Amino acid sequence: MPLTEPYDDHLPQEDPVAFDGAVGNPDDNVVTDTSAPSDPATGDGPATEPEPILPEPVRQRIVTLTAAVLPTLPTDEVPVPLRRVAKFAPNRRARLGAPVIAAQLTADPLFRQRVTARVLADAGDLGAAVVEGTAPAAADPVEVAALAYLARPRGWRELIDASGAAVRAEADSAVVAELVREAEQRATRAEHDRAVARVEAEKLRDELARVREELGQLREESRQLARTLRETQARERKATELLATERGRAARASADVDAELRRARARLAEAEAAAGVARASAKEARSVDDARLWLLLETIGQAAVGLRRELALDPVDKLPADFVADAFAEQPGTAPAGPAARARDTDDPARLDQLLALPRAHLVVDGYNVTKRGFGEMSLEQQRKRLITGLGGIAAQTGDEVTVVFDGAERMHGLPPAPRGVRVLFSRKGETADELIRRLVRAEPAGRPVVVVSSDREVADGVRRHGAYPLGADSLLRRLARS
Repeated sequence: MPLTEPYDDHLPQEDPVAFDGAVGNPDDNVVTDTSAPSDPATGDGPATEPEPILPEPVRQRIVTLTAAVLPTLPTDEVPVPLRRVAKFAPNRRARLGAPVIAAQLTADPLFRQRVTARVLADAGDLGAAVVEGTAPAAADPVEVAALAYLARPRGWRELIDASGAAVRAEADSAVVAELVREAEQRATRAEHDRAVARVEAEKLRDELARVREELGQLREESRQLARTLRETQARERKATELLATERGRAARASADVDAELRRARARLAEAEAAAGVARASAKEARSVDDARLWLLLETIGQAAVGLRRELALDPVDKLPADFVADAFAEQPGTAPAGPAARARDTDDPARLDQLLALPRAHLVVDGYNVTKRGFGEMSLEQQRKRLITGLGGIAAQTGDEVTVVFDGAERMHGLPPAPRGVRVLFSRKGETADELIRRLVRAEPAGRPVVVVSSDREVADGVRRHGAYPLGADSLLRRLARS
């Protein structure tokens, strides 16, 4: 292809005489075109259009083509700012000199024309097609746009716009392809993760089933161990209680066996006489006498075994306080003979522990007298519940018979069950808890230790006359606080 200057609608035609130095700058042979058409609107100079905005791939290709032909240009045809760039290595020329090259191509049409002549010569048929204003369909749109920008044939802006659209379409296609590829990768990873999750879920289900089975076995073993522990504790508690009782009985029997035996024979004769009268009077009286006699024989211990076998007296199912509870304090009794007093008033909880340690002791508590003194800020229901719960603990610890008495049975409904070993009584209308307590004390046989807890002086004096041990409410409250 001949190295002819392509047509440029914005570049003034070069005067052949200028190259001989007739007109122009002697340093760079740039020819000043004095025949360029003036702007029809103003008539002041040549009409110019703004430079198009080039896609980045096109701009880079233009810079690369220009950088490649810079060393081939004579030094006097290379603009001064680019002469140093022309000496760079090929891989640095386009990278470091890109801003200067682009600025010179825009500002210096003659330099662009000289570069274009060499670029079109290297482009061959594609360059000729671009000069004619056409581009092969199979040509690279970036290459076509770069050649069109440099050659600037008629319609070169349309070629750049078309190439830009093609570049953007390719970029969009590449983005879409990348998005599709990423979506496929995510779908593949999701499917893999789903398969892994299914496998893990199956493993977790198997592990859960195994853990549940082991948990069921452990629960069953725990229930068996708890049941065995409760049985063992119950047996131990019972054995401890029996051992304490037997030790007390043996010590007392070994010291007083002779004297107690004589008193037992005398009391036995009185009991036989009373039993004959009781048989004739009523079945209930006989039951009371049998209960008294049975309790009396229990206090004798091993020394009275032969007498009980001789009299063929079986153990009774009820205690004296049970008969008072059944009658609700409606059957008055007679006060048995006995010592005038067996203890003195005290609020020492240690004294209460000593009395409760006596064999077959019976603890009688004046309910409201104790609760109003210890926790009167609570409601009556809460007072009763707290006291009964504490007495249940004492009954469980000592094994003694415990009776708590409250006033006003007609107002009590839906009471919770009392703890094991605790009897809860309420006085009926027309009778006070103090009277019911004295009746309970009179029902006990002589010789049995009865402890009455009340801070009421009248109650204390009354039960003391019948041989009971009166103690203040503070002694029980301290005992409960200690528990």
